[in-house]
Amino acid sequence: MTLNSRRRARSYAVALAAGALALSACSSGGGSAPKESKEPEMKAQGITLGSAADSTGPAKELPGAKKGGTVSVLQRDAFEHLDPGQIYVSDELIMQTLYNRTLTNYRIDDKTGKVKLVGDLATDTGKSSDGGRTWTYTLKDGLKFEDGTPITSKDVRHAVERLYAPFETSGPTYLQQWLSGEGQKYRKALPDGPYKGKHLPKTVLDTPDEKTVVFHFDQPRAEVPFAVAMPNIGAVPPGKDTKEKYDKAPLASGPYKIKNFKPGKGIQFVKNDQWDPKTDPIRHQYVNTFDVSFGHQWVDSTRRLVADKGADKNGMTWTNAVDPSQISAVLKNKDAMARSMTETQPYVDVVSINTDRVKNKKVREAIAWAFPSGQYLQQFGGPKGGEIAGGLVGPTLKGYNPDFDPFQKKKYPGGNAKKAKELLKEAGEEGYELVYAYGNGDTHQDASVVVQQALERAGFTVQKKEIDQTTYYTQIGKVDNKYDLYRSSWSADWPSASTVVPPVYGGKNVYNDSANYSHLNVPAVNKEIDRVARVGDLNRATSEWMKLGEKVLTDEIPAVPTFYNRLFTLWGSGINGTKWNPIYGAVDPTAVFIK
Repeated sequence: MTLNSRRRARSYAVALAAGALALSACSSGGGSAPKESKEPEMKAQGITLGSAADSTGPAKELPGAKKGGTVSVLQRDAFEHLDPGQIYVSDELIMQTLYNRTLTNYRIDDKTGKVKLVGDLATDTGKSSDGGRTWTYTLKDGLKFEDGTPITSKDVRHAVERLYAPFETSGPTYLQQWLSGEGQKYRKALPDGPYKGKHLPKTVLDTPDEKTVVFHFDQPRAEVPFAVAMPNIGAVPPGKDTKEKYDKAPLASGPYKIKNFKPGKGIQFVKNDQWDPKTDPIRHQYVNTFDVSFGHQWVDSTRRLVADKGADKNGMTWTNAVDPSQISAVLKNKDAMARSMTETQPYVDVVSINTDRVKNKKVREAIAWAFPSGQYLQQFGGPKGGEIAGGLVGPTLKGYNPDFDPFQKKKYPGGNAKKAKELLKEAGEEGYELVYAYGNGDTHQDASVVVQQALERAGFTVQKKEIDQTTYYTQIGKVDNKYDLYRSSWSADWPSASTVVPPVYGGKNVYNDSANYSHLNVPAVNKEIDRVARVGDLNRATSEWMKLGEKVLTDEIPAVPTFYNRLFTLWGSGINGTKWNPIYGAVDPTAVFIK
């Protein structure tokens, strides 16, 4: 299961069904522009773009659904961010679906699990013009914040413009970069955000009336409907924006609002009486309260949900996995298995190599050969936790090659110490010292021992460094961090490999809190990323991204692929309406009710 990053993944479970999130046809970047129409003609394998009719509420009622009661949610990691602009890890991504609405969002069929992108705050998934360079969104009637204030286009503009402010460092940056420049260049367009009265030019972001939001790009951007489904493209009222403090008390636009947030301990989500179900095709408001408590290691949450006693009958977890040490017992427990799911997640787990510190490619190659991917995966649940990875891009995307395994991780699940020793000797680096950083959860502590032993068998000297897992990605996300190796996980932010290779391995994304944890900045790779980004045909582009992902691994070795994630999880016998959210790789709470 993933550690802490959506597309970082914090949950640490585990891998993906082939093609679950792969675009089948659309245009992106340069080349042919998307066809102008009332409804954008984009489809994704497993995900379709919905119509205006699909975007209307209320969401279809579940048979037997009841209102009322409290669901207890057992989570291992405390939420670091509540500000939608800062959210980019798996457990926070699924959490924000309760209180945060975005321009578009994903509607998941309660019976079939099929996913459709629909308008959330907007009436549809957007209308393109100017050859795909302009996208227009119209807000629905009846939208309100939790204090009863109507949501207008100015609130959406403010939500976007505040992402340019210096304190907004942890969220996705696709839309900002498309509007105002790649990497961190976009911040120059509005260095103080909107807080000193300045705004982006109307030629970039326009709000001609209270219901209309218009985005202008310098090239065709067919993937805008997916980008504006990210949690940071929603609504924030300027008068209630407390900047950094907003991270602890954001204003809700969804069916629930925040109550009793105690950092490090827990949080409650209670009904928002200003939410109008007629505007929402995605969410329900069955439960009175979601009572979330932090600090539940997998051992604890698994034991409690298996026991199914007291308040835990109405308990669940959004991202905790079944503890690896208890998997065999759970598999034999018919009652527990009847209230479980095992689903593939959109995350590829890797151990990133800090190329600023480990500069010798041959040393990086030795690390790759020595790393015990199979034994490492066993610490996270084995086959219930995932599948050994050969490459940096996983089986969720079209064009995935299951035979690509340049360091023979499937053949040598414990690592090939002999090969690694030879490489270290050739490099003249025998005894090379590595600092291996890891989160302080039980599973990661156990995994660190496996990693240390394998690397030392290969001739490395290993120093382990434990990091508080609630701030794990913040720590490894620092460009000047003092670690050589650290686990990270990444997923496609939407069904396109363009959201994997460039953000994780592009040189323009070397900055604090970026997903480029390896700090890879190779001119040839950067040039190829720019080339593929201009490919207009998405089917061709997806293939090109796959090829580039393979080339990056074999030519540069910025990371060691470890496993493709899968989540095996449980809930209490007193609840129903659980479903899988394949976008965020977690258990979706938006239709849960107490029996």
